[in-house]
Amino acid sequence: MGRGGRRPRTGTVSFDMSTRDRKVGLGIQAFNDRIGIVKTTGFYASYAYRVHFDQKGSTLAIGLQGGLSNYRAEYSKVDLIDSNDPAFMSNVNALMPSFGAGIYFNTPKWYAGISVPNLVKSYLRKDQYLYSTEVTARKYMHFFFMAGYVFDLNENLKLKPSFLIKSVRGAPVEADVNLNFWVKEIIGIGASYRTGDAVAGLLELQLSRQLRMGYAYDHSISKLVKYNQGTHEIMLRYEFGWDKSDVVNPRLF
Repeated sequence: MGRGGRRPRTGTVSFDMSTRDRKVGLGIQAFNDRIGIVKTTGFYASYAYRVHFDQKGSTLAIGLQGGLSNYRAEYSKVDLIDSNDPAFMSNVNALMPSFGAGIYFNTPKWYAGISVPNLVKSYLRKDQYLYSTEVTARKYMHFFFMAGYVFDLNENLKLKPSFLIKSVRGAPVEADVNLNFWVKEIIGIGASYRTGDAVAGLLELQLSRQLRMGYAYDHSISKLVKYNQGTHEIMLRYEFGWDKSDVVNPRLF
């Protein structure tokens, strides 16, 4: 058991685009995640093929994702109460491949999708200690299911409820329930609840047809509230190549 730790920080940069016929989507993502002594950096590339069903915008997309991530845990920097704990005797530095897949369907009013970001079982560490005791840490498959709908309350106000369900072996099923209001398709205000864990407040601004900015504050309601003061998230999105012939409404999903 150890004492102390660093404040968690996550940074992500992503870029995505579609081909001229809008049948193929391509994307890249780089990320850097640090929680205490654990740091994970990685790079993913994504491919999606879209099937268009009608002129109203109903689309089915099948996507693939692949990449590498580097997992590092600096156990030697932990201030241990028990300095003989074998689980903290050596650092971990693992390079892990990742391959995922998903399917997503949307219309102008609603969407639904399911994905498995990591189909490859990767080992974070596998150590052998005294008395033939084996300690193994591995990444299991995570399953995600999401859906949402946009209601037109009046010509200036839209309501978008949505949810995300997450499942992984060894942990209880978790759900995020979200509710967003869009005022004149310029200002988005909402709230989110994560079962047994946290509540969040959301604010988005569509500053132009191409530029969107967002902010979220996440406040823990679990026992971890004693050890954290909430999470701040800032989002900035810019869309290149805007064409006046395209629909000018902001993307609500």
